[in-house]
This record gives sequence, structure tokens and C-alpha cells, in this order.
Amino acid sequence: MKIGIIAPIWYPIPPVGYGGIELVVSLIADGLVEMGHDVTLFAAAESKTKAKLVSSFDVAPSEQIGEVYPDLIHALEAYMRAEDFDIINDHSGSIGPSIGAFSDTPVLHTLHGPANKESKRLYELISPRVYFNAISDYQRRCFGDINIVSTIYNAIDLHQYSYSDKKGDYLLFVGRMNPEKGAHLAVEVANRLDEKLVLVTKMVEPPEIRYFEERVKPLIGDKIEVLGQIDVPTKADLYKNAKCTLFPIEWPEPFGLVMIESMATGTPVIAFQDGAVPEIVVHGENGFIVHTVEQMIEKVPLIHEIEPEDCRRYVEERFSVRTMIEAYEKTYEKIIDHKAQNKVIRKVG
Repeated sequence: MKIGIIAPIWYPIPPVGYGGIELVVSLIADGLVEMGHDVTLFAAAESKTKAKLVSSFDVAPSEQIGEVYPDLIHALEAYMRAEDFDIINDHSGSIGPSIGAFSDTPVLHTLHGPANKESKRLYELISPRVYFNAISDYQRRCFGDINIVSTIYNAIDLHQYSYSDKKGDYLLFVGRMNPEKGAHLAVEVANRLDEKLVLVTKMVEPPEIRYFEERVKPLIGDKIEVLGQIDVPTKADLYKNAKCTLFPIEWPEPFGLVMIESMATGTPVIAFQDGAVPEIVVHGENGFIVHTVEQMIEKVPLIHEIEPEDCRRYVEERFSVRTMIEAYEKTYEKIIDHKAQNKVIRKVG
């Protein structure tokens, strides 16, 4: 197949530091090339990919994130070439699929964000013209009656996350410095247990810095270490040597790469039950699902009950790149066939 993939324009592919969507898009593009497909990736110019790279910006416009024009220009660059492809898989924001709704080439938009009032209204409007992929069944249910044709879980490159059954003496938190990610709760858990905690975080935007200064920093003692954005090998080593990873989210996250990254190294996860957490963490097998800080505190001393090899095996079976790529291939083929049949029906009618 000739496949066009649209990444978010804000950061390079794969990301140097933080960037879950960018990481997944990189794996999809390279994986499809390895499977023999003709793939064009629309992404930031600094991106590294096995696909053909097309970019409308010489430098990723990271400082303009959230503004309309970079996203609009980026999307138009891709959709003006739509006839070159059998299908376009759009992983960008809402502007891309809105333009794609008027393309003769079938468009699969992978939903990476939450279902809020605005996104649901937009996607309902373009649903008859665009196909959607959810990244979890929870997310699929939240978006309701739009044209979702598949649920394909995100994946990680298992070669980048080596396994170990020998664990260190610290707890780990990985995530944006945002109240919804719950860094303040991770620190509270560590403090009350008198445990070491490593906080790996992205903290560059003013709201992130403000949240850290007001709600997290006052809680930090001698046993809390704060790290900024780090590369994948460093992050993988931190996962591998951690006692467990804390995932105290306070929002319905549609997936959560942190959980499978941690389990891939053999490190279990203790997570709040929200969003797609129950689809990723199997309580008592690769971690624990809890509802409160008190319950998280109770489960940390029991983490030795989880076998590291069970965590790794679970990720290998459900969240490998090969599994994800094969699922996308089947979905692309189904969409292309459906689009072709509709054209024939309309033409005959």
C-alpha cells in the first residue's frame, strides 16, 4: 500500500525527550516500511525515519504549540498530496481530519486525546467522511457513536526496554508536570512511606512550572530526586531498576505508555483506576489498581508479590510493535475495500 502518515508537527519523530504520540507514530511509520509498504511521513524536518519524510517547516515549531497556523499549514501540505496515497493515517490534532473529510482518499484518524465536548461535536460532524481508530476500548466508549472502525493499542519497541528481575530501592514517577498526572500524589506516597522517589518529568510550560512550584516543590525532601526530560536509554534504565512505578493519574487517560514501558522492563505498576488503566494493568499480576493514596501506600510494600517476568511477558504478548503494525495493516485494508465498494455502489446507482 501507498500510505501517508501525518504526525503532529510540534516535535521531531521520534521525540528527543517527551512525546508519547510522536514515539508511537515513529514506530508505525518505520514498521510499515519494514513490512514492505510505501510510506510517506509528514513530520518535523529534524525527524529520523525509514519512510519518505516531508516537512513544511525547517525546524519543528515547538514554541508555537497550540497555535492554528503551523498545524493548518502542516495538514494542508499532506492533504494537497492525498491522491498520491491509498490511505492517509492522520495522528495530528483536530485540524487535519477536518480537512481530510473532504479528501477522496480514505482517511483514518487515530484518536490520541480525550473525548471532551468540543472534540465529540467535531468528530460527529466529520464522522460520515472519516474513519476513526481508538487507542483503547475506554476511549472508544467515550467517543460514542462516531465512525470508529478499530481499537489498536499503542506499542513500544521492546528492544529499547531491557528486562531485569533485580530491582533497586526507589519508586519511580514518569510524566508531565501537570496536576492530572499526579506528581504531588507520588511525592506524598513516597514521603509517607519514607521511600526514595525519582520524578522524571517535562516541565517547560508556565502552567507546569507553576504547578511544580506551588504543589510539588514544597513536598520535596532529601529522598526525592527530580529529573527533567531524558533520552529513552536513560529512562529505560530507570524503569528497569525501580522497585515499582507509580501512576496516580487524576484524569481519564485514554492509554498511558508509561505503564507498558515500565512493565516491559519487569517493573510493576501501581495505578489509580481511571481511563484505560484496567485494560493495561491486571490487578495482582503485573501491578495493582487502586482508588486512593491510602490504597497506593498499602500496596507498595506488597509489590514483591508481582513476578517481573509476568510483567514483561504481558507486554510482549499485547503491546509489541509487530502486533500494532499488523492491526493497522488489517484496518487500512478494510477501509480501502469499504471505500472502493461505496464508490462502485454510488456509480451503479
